[in-house]
Amino acid sequence: MTTPAPPQLTFLGTISVDVGAPVEVGDTADGYRRIIPIVGGTVEGPGLRGKVLPAGADFQTLRTDTLTELQAEYAIETDDGERIYISNFGLRSGSPEDIAKLVRGEQVPPERIYFRCHPRMTTTGERWGWLNSRILVGTGERHPDAVRLNLFVVQ
Repeated sequence: MTTPAPPQLTFLGTISVDVGAPVEVGDTADGYRRIIPIVGGTVEGPGLRGKVLPAGADFQTLRTDTLTELQAEYAIETDDGERIYISNFGLRSGSPEDIAKLVRGEQVPPERIYFRCHPRMTTTGERWGWLNSRILVGTGERHPDAVRLNLFVVQ
């Protein structure tokens, strides 16, 4: 049996999301919950450029001391005025010490954290409407006051 070729990836852009102070919900039956407000940011890519709108949040569940589930809901506005809604599921894992530092808002070298995501983008605009029917994947970096996501379209 021949191994199938993996799908190709095309770079879409980098979203730098500015975040506010976490709202600590606390221990729940599902894990420790936090809400991280999204307060702005930028979008830069070969074609996709714009800003992150100051609306939305990253809803986090710390499943263990090494694994965090992320569900971010927010919107961007492109330089040509189109608005794109983003629903982004991600996983972030690392050593207990590194995850604890991230939770405290401290810097951790990105190469020590596994941070992957799959955002879903939807829009009513014509120029970017093709994103409605595409799967995206990304890599992420958490910084004390921002999250940087490098996004790719699965071809």
